[in-house]
Amino acid sequence: MPIKIPNGLPAAATLQEENIFVMTELRAASQDIRPLRIMLLNLMPTKIDTETQLSRLLGNTPLQVELTLVKTASHQSKNTSEEHMLAFYKTFDQVKEQNFDGLVITGAPVEQMEFEEVDYWGELCEIMEWSKTHVHSTFHICWGAQAGLYYHFGVPKKPLEKKMFGVFPHRRDYEKSILFRGFDDVFMVPHSRHTTVLREDIEKVAELKILASSEEAGVYAIATKNGRQIFITGHSEYDSMTLDKEYRRDVAQGKPIEVPQNYYPDDDPAQAPRVSWRSGANLLYCNWLNYFVYQTTPFDLGELK
Repeated sequence: MPIKIPNGLPAAATLQEENIFVMTELRAASQDIRPLRIMLLNLMPTKIDTETQLSRLLGNTPLQVELTLVKTASHQSKNTSEEHMLAFYKTFDQVKEQNFDGLVITGAPVEQMEFEEVDYWGELCEIMEWSKTHVHSTFHICWGAQAGLYYHFGVPKKPLEKKMFGVFPHRRDYEKSILFRGFDDVFMVPHSRHTTVLREDIEKVAELKILASSEEAGVYAIATKNGRQIFITGHSEYDSMTLDKEYRRDVAQGKPIEVPQNYYPDDDPAQAPRVSWRSGANLLYCNWLNYFVYQTTPFDLGELK
């Protein structure tokens, strides 16, 4: 089934070239189907790239998905045109009376700041609190996962000695997790972050269960026991060239950065990256939409509790 996205969104052309079935709002209005209503709170600076990456994964399932793009009103994007933001994004105030089957909260390049120092922290807290009564399942990514763990459960983030940067092998900690149903024993995930959450801090919280982790990259997937909140510390949604862009940007800016691990053949940036995480990424989002959203969400979203 297709993903329903706003008319004219740049992601549409990219996804159609990849043979991903995209449905515009106009076409969807003619169908007698209740799609899954997914809200994407996009905190990333490269908003169009992130829209495309997540639309690609959310659209690669048998389920019809209606995507609503949301921005924070308390922060103005410096890397995406105001025209794009006005055309395709809503503020939280415009959607807070609505209910959603799922919510995705992205990462953001603010991890080295204290949470309370982030200019939109208060608004993000309001959204995360609202999600407990207006969203069936919330999927937090990278800094969004750290923010959610901190806000909901008081789990702190810790600075790393150097940036966690590359593609790392992971294993399931909880073999029966349906979020990882169909995964290989070892699967690869990209990471790009300066902070982390510690296993011992998570294990202090009875409501949380660690689902998967990496010896190199640490805890990767955490969920509440009812699956209403899922926290993913990596970037399974990344395109083949995302880490390459980040690496070359940091080199150009003179920042201390190492070649991303397990990414370029022979660790040689002159060679094209080798993608090793795409199948796992598609399965991760497919499992979330199917088992944690579609199978358990009420038909009438007004019944959410």
